[in-house]
Amino acid sequence: MRLLIALLLPWLAFFTIGRPVSGIVCLILQLTVVGWVPAAIWAAYAVSQYHTDQKIRRALRG
Repeated sequence: MRLLIALLLPWLAFFTIGRPVSGIVCLILQLTVVGWVPAAIWAAYAVSQYHTDQKIRRALRG
């Protein structure tokens, strides 16, 4: 679900993973038509990293 949000509303994806400052920067980037594609790629990468970090934390706990 977060990946879909990252592609449609990249700035919102950052808020869902707890990175509001990056979300604001991404929103500023997204406001330009040319910036939408880099913002979506950046958000998708950040969500992917978030999922990887969560898996590593679970593996280290258990």
